[in-house]
Amino acid sequence: MIERMSEARTWDIFCRVIDNYGDVGVCWRLAAQLGARGQAVRLWIDDAAPLAWMAPEGAPGVSVLPWREPFDLQGVVPGEVWIEAFGCEPPEAFVAARTTEPAWINLEYLSAEVWVERCHGLPSPVMSGPGKGLTKRFFYPGFTERTGGLLREDDIAARQAAFDRTAWLSAHGLPTDGRRVVLFGYEPPSLGAVMAEAEAHWLVTPGRSGAAAQGLPLAPGATRHALPWLDQRGFDELLWSADLNLVRGEDSLVRALWAGQPFVWQIYPQHDDAHHAKLQAFLDWLDAPASLRAFHHHWNGLPGSPSAPAAPVWPGWDVVTGWRDTVRAARQRLLAQPDLATQLSEVVERKR
Repeated sequence: MIERMSEARTWDIFCRVIDNYGDVGVCWRLAAQLGARGQAVRLWIDDAAPLAWMAPEGAPGVSVLPWREPFDLQGVVPGEVWIEAFGCEPPEAFVAARTTEPAWINLEYLSAEVWVERCHGLPSPVMSGPGKGLTKRFFYPGFTERTGGLLREDDIAARQAAFDRTAWLSAHGLPTDGRRVVLFGYEPPSLGAVMAEAEAHWLVTPGRSGAAAQGLPLAPGATRHALPWLDQRGFDELLWSADLNLVRGEDSLVRALWAGQPFVWQIYPQHDDAHHAKLQAFLDWLDAPASLRAFHHHWNGLPGSPSAPAAPVWPGWDVVTGWRDTVRAARQRLLAQPDLATQLSEVVERKR
């Protein structure tokens, strides 16, 4: 059942495409969910090209507008809700054109670290520029009840219940026998070792994953299948069809959690290695068993995990299949919490 919000509002979401489409993926999912709940949403984006394959049919209630410099308002009046995604501030011309005091939200990056609970919801007064005197509010997605939750479509449970894995795989020309691994990552240090050890059908996504996997030797009996770009619904279904999902970034991590299948997360690397603590915090929240932690460490090249270890990296399908219980227990905890769009709407209602 699709939830309706108590009052229709106009939401302006600002997004810059930084790397590998994760930013636009999150922003589009949020925009589409708000639109499905009866809201009017404008997605201001500096590069809309990924939406041609990510969301080719658009979404009800959502319009896409270009974010270029010099900024052009295109005759629109700023809405009641502003969301700056991942620290990209709205243009000064947009802020200056407001006719009402907005609910201004700084949508931050996803993390399981403990400080997120302390920072979620804190105000951030605007001290200069055309927005002086207004107040933004930090909104942190997260995995606990004291954070902003995760994006979760209203119909996802019904879609999963009706999903026919065999039919979907056959329709996409993919093998229905054996084990399937989805590869969606950057360039994992252990990729070559794992592909040489794991007997599986490798479903390789385009872009960096395809380039990284090209030409690597496969284990006996394994196969490699190059996938086309999939829209967001198709990507979700790909993850539902797999026996192991190797994902990266934030949006695909959330989708892997909802898929309820064993997964390994390749976290976005940061130059100061801050991602190491971020990964450990997530594994702690996940209550990951030792085997899943060890694989994450190898996959992400953490200290003590050489890129070509002497011992096999691949733990075997018996071990991997056992990770499913961990993932599904985590999913149940998340399903008991309000989703991100619902919590955002509650923040807006309190503001208004």
